Amino acid sequence: MRWRKSCNPHVEIVSSLAGRVPNPALPIGPVRIGGFGGVEGLRGWLREERIDAVVDATHPFAVTITAHAAQVCGELGLPYLVLARPPWDPGTAIIAVSDIEAADVVAEQGYSRVFLTTGRSGIAAFANSDAWFLIRVVTAPDGTALPRRHKLVLSRGPYGYHDEFALLREQRIDALVTKNSGGKMTRAKLDTAAALGISVVMIARPLLPAGVAAVDSVHRAAMWVAGLPSR
Repeated sequence: MRWRKSCNPHVEIVSSLAGRVPNPALPIGPVRIGGFGGVEGLRGWLREERIDAVVDATHPFAVTITAHAAQVCGELGLPYLVLARPPWDPGTAIIAVSDIEAADVVAEQGYSRVFLTTGRSGIAAFANSDAWFLIRVVTAPDGTALPRRHKLVLSRGPYGYHDEFALLREQRIDALVTKNSGGKMTRAKLDTAAALGISVVMIARPLLPAGVAAVDSVHRAAMWVAGLPSR
């Protein structure tokens, strides 16, 4: 909604959703849902729809589609911009790790009750952990190896501070493992962890493809679109 209000009304915007989350909140205007079928599928769709420019506003950890979009737009000569919400400031009280280090850190630090909010793709890394996990995801992780001891919570944000505080205290959580997704919808868990003295293991964002332009606000993305030459 904010994106469409910020853009020139004469610019046609087609939104694309991956389709991994059931019943998503749909933006106004044309929307396509589902994958593209790799690089070739994305290239074909951009050509068929005669797209003039691409703004990549996907999740900061959705590295595959970002890599594909950057590659295809480069090949087709299409202007390409990444809209990435500002990351959270890790601060000195947070252990910053890569995705492959998180499970090792949990083991090394001896955490016993872990709140895991890395999304479905990050769960399998903890399958052999001795800790107990409170795993919160939007949809059930079908076919994913789960930790031996866990509780699965299916839920979608945003989450408020008081609810997060009650949850972490009730479940006696001693560590939070999360991705540095940024944004306000799930920020409350970090504030709650700080208030309760809970350790935070934060997975750092992957790097963007080399040479890709990026902005951190809808307004700046809209200004970028407004400055594109007419095609």
